[in-house]
Amino acid sequence: MKAVIQRVSSASVKIDKQIISKIGKGLLILLGISETDNQQDIDIMVDKIKNLRIFPDALGKMNISIKDIDGEILAVSQFTLLADLQKGRRPSFVDAAQPIKAECIYKQVIDNLRKEGIRVESGRFRKYIQVELLNDGPVTFIFDTKKKLV
Repeated sequence: MKAVIQRVSSASVKIDKQIISKIGKGLLILLGISETDNQQDIDIMVDKIKNLRIFPDALGKMNISIKDIDGEILAVSQFTLLADLQKGRRPSFVDAAQPIKAECIYKQVIDNLRKEGIRVESGRFRKYIQVELLNDGPVTFIFDTKKKLV
């Protein structure tokens, strides 16, 4: 599972020019789910997101988590994060999970974050959406559960 994690002042999702989800201060999570992802990947991703200390403390140092600031999360499914661009000019998505599996894992990640007491909004799975955000910093990270954890 891969995620692009962005610290935002605000973010929203639109379908047909109508806002369907929005958050204030918090995180925009673009989540890519692979065919090999499982419960361990869900647990790793949720733990990373809820504990990642990327908000500034009183001294301006990244030292505070989403839970510490009582922030919000906007989670958006993003299968294109699994694209292989190594050959040719057209992306290959052979590593991306099939839609039924991907949607199930996407919903589990959201549910698990909500169980942690975090307000989570979401996009709409398999819908054409537009995402607007005000990146705070800018602060953007990429996390992959398949990378070796130390």
